Amino acid sequence: MNERDSVIREFADAAGWGAAQVAPIVGDASFRRYFRLIEPSRHAILMDAPPPEEDPRPFIDVAKYLTGQGLRAPEILAADADAGLVLLEDFGDVRMRETVDASDAETERAVYTRAIETLAQLHACPAARVPLYDRAVYQREAGLLTEWYCAARGLDVDVAGYAQAWDKVLDTMDAAAPQVTVLRDYHAENIMLLEDGGQGLLDFQDALVGDPAYDLVSLLQDARRDVAPALEAEMIAHYRALANPAYDFDTAYHVLGAQRNAKIIGIFVRLWKRDSKPRYPLMIPRVWDALERDLKHSALAPVAQWFDANIPAELRDPAGTLGGEFAL
Repeated sequence: MNERDSVIREFADAAGWGAAQVAPIVGDASFRRYFRLIEPSRHAILMDAPPPEEDPRPFIDVAKYLTGQGLRAPEILAADADAGLVLLEDFGDVRMRETVDASDAETERAVYTRAIETLAQLHACPAARVPLYDRAVYQREAGLLTEWYCAARGLDVDVAGYAQAWDKVLDTMDAAAPQVTVLRDYHAENIMLLEDGGQGLLDFQDALVGDPAYDLVSLLQDARRDVAPALEAEMIAHYRALANPAYDFDTAYHVLGAQRNAKIIGIFVRLWKRDSKPRYPLMIPRVWDALERDLKHSALAPVAQWFDANIPAELRDPAGTLGGEFAL
């Protein structure tokens, strides 16, 4: 048993779970690890968010905010934030991703409908006390594409012009947009389907206050699974019917779609090149496809022109060629 495992065991003992069986759970793209603590009559999830790479405090704060608004985030059973350890309610193993992948179209539509309704409910709540999703954050995230993808492709691109194009596009965002809690990673692998029919939320520690369209993009232009354009359109219409957004929601959806997809392409290359996680490049073609669709919106013209001038179409990974063209 290494030093970190000893710290985890001491935490479990102090929380009253010292006799539990400990089973590892497949983690995510971060430094966090997860374990299921199993006893005959109860079970819980232990999050190991080791400092200094991770800080569980934002997760704890947002979880308490969400549950306070009547949404289903895991209950915090125990926490030692300084040690990076949190004991959570166990939502089980039934994720939205696997459920909809194995289901028929009717079930898929019903599950997505419920996820849209959860967003509408969240957006009707007072925003959480978290930082703003401001211009600097949008630019920093969009810049991950030039920093990682373009570098990996060996492309010498106009980085300053890229930022300038994004400034022009972000200027088209409607200032009348409401400011809501944006979970930022709201997709089928972070939504649990609960026994009572509810949907449990995960991976929201990076929440910011921003435009309502962002989490719809996360869900409906999912980097990890295909969402049919017809279902995407139907769910956007359902959200409109529920939330009645009184601003230029269509422009916001495509601008934030392009911004998020550019960011994800950069992040996925970074996870591959820097963190040696080879599964992520396999998802990049799907993200490029969504990005190309967003770039067709008239508000994205400056960014679309930059792409045309700097990244040839054959290098936009349309067939998943990225992973085969150069080694780690």
